[in-house]
Amino acid sequence: MRLSDLQSKRVIDITTGTSIGNITDIIVTVEGKIESLVIEVGKSFLSLTKDNIITIKWENITKIGEDVILVKKE
Repeated sequence: MRLSDLQSKRVIDITTGTSIGNITDIIVTVEGKIESLVIEVGKSFLSLTKDNIITIKWENITKIGEDVILVKKE
C-alpha cells in the first residue's frame, strides 16, 4: 500500500464516530516499519491558518477499509 492510498482515506475515531482529519505523512522506523500516521486536524478549504497536527500510533489503527481508516485515539 502506498502513502497516496492512505492519504485518500478519511480517518475516523471509533470511540466518537467522528472524522479526525486527513493523513499528511507517516513516520517510519529505521527498520522500515510504519510507526505512526501524521494527521492534519480541522483542515478546511478556506482556512488560511496552520491547522493542528496529531500523530496516531500504528497500534491504534483498528481497521483499514476501502474509504476509511478506523482508529482508537489515545
